[in-house]
Amino acid sequence: MLTSVDRLLFVRGVPIFKELRDDFLVRLASIMDELSFPAKHTIFTEGQEGRSLYIVVSGRVRVHLGDRDLAQLDQGATFGEMSLFDAEPRSASVTTLESCECLMLTQQQLYDAIDETPGIAVNVIRLLSRRIRELNQKLNAHEARLAEAALRGGIS
Repeated sequence: MLTSVDRLLFVRGVPIFKELRDDFLVRLASIMDELSFPAKHTIFTEGQEGRSLYIVVSGRVRVHLGDRDLAQLDQGATFGEMSLFDAEPRSASVTTLESCECLMLTQQQLYDAIDETPGIAVNVIRLLSRRIRELNQKLNAHEARLAEAALRGGIS
């Protein structure tokens, strides 16, 4: 369990919250729920309804589609944020690789926070844009490798 000071210091270091004022961070950090998960625990599954963002405080999680890993996230990483905005089912599953402590922010808590401090929305948009760019780069690199392999193998 984090003390309120530890929680504030931790949340201050999370990328989507870095540019926010301390008075706002104090409030935001105080309303987040603190959750503990054992190793190999599925936090949520692809297709499940979701209305919350998670922040890894300790431990590691894997983001995956079935058996295919998309990412491994550790301390300070966020996941689940897409469902906060589009109300669509989860696009992937998240399972703990080891025991984990997470902070959880619900959709309503975030909306209330955005009403108070609109800058948080810009930070979340930056995070989502960064993730889309990273996925595009991975996809482009994968397609380039496939094209190169096809040329070497004489496949057209």
